[in-house]
Amino acid sequence: MGVEDHRSHAPAAAAVRVFIVTASDSRTPETNQGGQLVRELAQAAGFSITGESLLPDDRDAIREALRGVVNQRAADAILLTGGTGLAERDNTVEAVASLLDKRIDGYGELFRMLSFAEIGPAAMLSRAIAGSVGRVAIFAMPGSPAGVRLAMERLILPELAHVVGELSRRGGRADHGQDHGHHRH
Repeated sequence: MGVEDHRSHAPAAAAVRVFIVTASDSRTPETNQGGQLVRELAQAAGFSITGESLLPDDRDAIREALRGVVNQRAADAILLTGGTGLAERDNTVEAVASLLDKRIDGYGELFRMLSFAEIGPAAMLSRAIAGSVGRVAIFAMPGSPAGVRLAMERLILPELAHVVGELSRRGGRADHGQDHGHHRH
């Protein structure tokens, strides 16, 4: 199946439920430019925003929030901004990586490639990461508006419905009894 065939099975943007998480020790709801931009861009692309959280950049707090969204089936995708750098308080990547069932390594690779074209070798300091927990896609991006715009416009928004469609296809086979793994002894 080609890319266009896969995309033809993707849900409409409005059917994709997005939860936004900002990890920051310094931002407030009023100064959370990264999170505000994620919301604006996701809404403009037609995605449905089901909730938002502003959390301290704490590994346990982030992990707990992500698990809560996944367990409550509150969203098809979590878009997370902040905490992807190298500073001691940048804990987003560790929190996300510890939860992922599958990684989408190409997201981080492409983010750094595109970022390199804009800012040069400092792009290597970004630890943008993505993957899935069950049927929920998770994309972590920097907290800066420039980093958010790059990740959202060039990578996440063009493929989010496709990614969510693929994750639901995986689950759909199991839901229809075609995954016989539960018969293993």
